[in-house]
Amino acid sequence: MIGTDLLPMRSELQPLVSVLTPVYNGEKYLAKCIESVLAQTYQNWEYCIVNNCSTDRTLEIAQEYAQKDKRIKIHNNNEFVGCDENGNIAFRQISTDSKYCKVVHADDWLFPECITKMVELAEANPTVAIVSAYRLTNINVMLYALPYEKSVIPGREICRDTLLGKSFVFGSPTSILICSDEVRKRPTFFNVANPHCDMEVCLDILRDRDFGFVHQMLTFTREHSESETAFSNRFGTPYLARIEHMTKYGRMYLSEKEYEACIKKRRNDYYAFLGSMALRSNEEGFWEYHRKNMRRLGCSLSVGLIVKAAIIEVFAIALNPLHTVSKMFRKLSSLQRAKTEKAR
Repeated sequence: MIGTDLLPMRSELQPLVSVLTPVYNGEKYLAKCIESVLAQTYQNWEYCIVNNCSTDRTLEIAQEYAQKDKRIKIHNNNEFVGCDENGNIAFRQISTDSKYCKVVHADDWLFPECITKMVELAEANPTVAIVSAYRLTNINVMLYALPYEKSVIPGREICRDTLLGKSFVFGSPTSILICSDEVRKRPTFFNVANPHCDMEVCLDILRDRDFGFVHQMLTFTREHSESETAFSNRFGTPYLARIEHMTKYGRMYLSEKEYEACIKKRRNDYYAFLGSMALRSNEEGFWEYHRKNMRRLGCSLSVGLIVKAAIIEVFAIALNPLHTVSKMFRKLSSLQRAKTEKAR
């Protein structure tokens, strides 16, 4: 499906967009984030910064900007909550007049035409519920596997390709624009038990709506040692999330044969990761985290499969030491980059 050609939108016809920044201790990057919203070519927006009991200058910075622009408001949580629950609180702040919702995390920012381009595509294609675009993650361009000539694709088709590993188009909440009616119809937008609930909600929304993609780089996502992504990489949360997404939505979008093959691969990948970590990781709470989440999914953590995967890893190291040294070098380089980023 090819999207309708887009025409520039007159400012007086711009629908209201709710921009949201849930934040905890974000003083290091928050000002740049807010400035990127103020720099949008799109003008009809409201902006709510949800302060999650920050202990640094986050609230002070937000208040400084709110005093300068009446479109900016601040919500202060009465008590500290988890990152995704703070996202849910943010979604509850959107105006009843809002047609679209745009998250920008406090350590991320938007390119100036981000909201304009995303809203133009959504307005030209009323069946679209989610709009995404290419994103810059530190120095890497991310999101892929949608042909350039396609700007609108059936939701079921993109979800199927996502579960099959053929596309990566959703990114993080900063990467997408969502129709506000899809937010309002869900009493709780994010399933906070799932560490990758942003992907889960996309798979849920697109069961009966279409997906839009702007073939431009419109958002920036910052990965650093203190980010949720850093925790995700250390604890391997994507492996668990892939199993959960497949279990919940696999049979909705895939044939039974495809589902069985995919769920088997997801489990094999997960235990290969755990086997590798059994030889390397001494991260506090790592094993309890995985035991708890497997119980949540109705499974138990198999010690036998972990041991088997660890043995396979040992043989791989013994048979291919050069490859192992190369992996270690890449990991050390990654750690050094993280330290450099943290020092800035």
